[in-house]
Amino acid sequence: MDSLVARFAARVAAAPGAPAVVDGALSLSYADLDRWSDAVHARLLAEGVREGQLVGLSVSRGARAVAGIIGILKAGCAYVPLDPAYPAARRNLMTADSGVPVVLVDAPDRSAGVAAGAVRTAVLPGPFESADRTTSSWPVDADAPAYVIYTSGSTGTPKGVPVRHRQILDLFDASARHFTFLASDAWTLFHSHSFDFSVWEMWGALLHGARLVCVPDSARVVPAGFVELLVRERITVLNAVPSVFGHLLRGTDHAMLALRYVVFGGESVDPAALAGWLVPGAPELVNMYGITETTVHVTHRRMTTEDLRFTGPGTLIGVPLPHLDVLLLDVEGRPVPAGARGELHVGGSGVADGYLGRPELTASRFPVLPGLDGEPCRYFRSGDMASWSAEHGSLVYHGRLDDQVQIRGFRIELGEVEAALRAGTGVAGTGVADAVVAVERNDHGEDVLVACVVPAGMARPSARALRREVALTLPRHMVPERIRVIDELPRTASGKVDRRNTG
Repeated sequence: MDSLVARFAARVAAAPGAPAVVDGALSLSYADLDRWSDAVHARLLAEGVREGQLVGLSVSRGARAVAGIIGILKAGCAYVPLDPAYPAARRNLMTADSGVPVVLVDAPDRSAGVAAGAVRTAVLPGPFESADRTTSSWPVDADAPAYVIYTSGSTGTPKGVPVRHRQILDLFDASARHFTFLASDAWTLFHSHSFDFSVWEMWGALLHGARLVCVPDSARVVPAGFVELLVRERITVLNAVPSVFGHLLRGTDHAMLALRYVVFGGESVDPAALAGWLVPGAPELVNMYGITETTVHVTHRRMTTEDLRFTGPGTLIGVPLPHLDVLLLDVEGRPVPAGARGELHVGGSGVADGYLGRPELTASRFPVLPGLDGEPCRYFRSGDMASWSAEHGSLVYHGRLDDQVQIRGFRIELGEVEAALRAGTGVAGTGVADAVVAVERNDHGEDVLVACVVPAGMARPSARALRREVALTLPRHMVPERIRVIDELPRTASGKVDRRNTG
């Protein structure tokens, strides 16, 4: 029976001594990782976890998260990422919404605040800790859920997206048409397991028998440290948000690196910023547009100097992966003429079933429409605007229909940030009567959130106090970098809040 567990087991059997994960001084073979995940599986069984349940995963990035994920899948369960860096209130909300009976943590003191005592916590076994009981993996069905990742919600409540084993396998099977991934490759694990780019990183390595190198926190922010890691570990496959790539590798000579592929996702790519990498002998640069609700990636475009010559408007994002198709529809749900802009709808085997416990929102965002072959098909209504360029043989991304934005790869509903500002506890000195959040470019060329707030009373809270208060409920990437306290929100001539005038 095909599944992520079965394919991982095949890799273990084929090359048990091959390097699987490197995390600082810790180096694990495929057999080591298999035994560690068996110990995780045994720990879950001891906690009474049953096949088909969701299990929270609140462990630090790196090898612990990898072993935890595989152990959860071996138990026939799906993992719910609860990043320890997130505020306790955020983790509590996701724990309650998902209904997980147990949360795996990597230290006893991390149990505090995971779910305010509402669920049990279990400490993840150590890397060389033997299973305390004999385990045998469930024959996991390919249609079983593998994970539930939460995305930002416009009403202030995040929404969970369940994704199945089969959908992850289909992603890599379809990607084989565009990539030649090898067992000799070395991949970075850069992103949090709360961000679905990590699914591509982790399984991209493990499904191909390759080596997964966990990027430490220090190297994730210091360019010299990151480049040193790429050189030392001879990384061949790097997956990056464009703004982070620019920050960490700006000015780096690609000739000193072993890179074969650089895969961009999570943000629009500025080809001009990559001109020095779009030359003969450089690694292949790939732009992949994607959405959590459609299993990480939707399109593929190998970037060339043609991307430099493209003057827009918009960004070239390539063609759908073979297991997906896209429709461009107008506001009435009709296909737009060739070259015209329409809302991008994604269909195919990668499309999730909907949102966890949200039937009405699911019905709205996952309509059943006539597919390209005329047969009914479930599509995801992305809210992204796109067009088709016959000249370039590529879809062109034109931005959003609504107030969703992308910051460091995370899709964020501005309404959720505004709701958090309005719902403050008052520890900042006063309540907030109204708020508007927008995106601006900082001095490093990175998109950041900025906010304007109107106090509810006469006292004016400090921006620092407001940032500290909103950080109690929102993860770091959703906390505005700058907050202005003003008397009245900026508005357009028609009376609507003007997000373009928040500076």
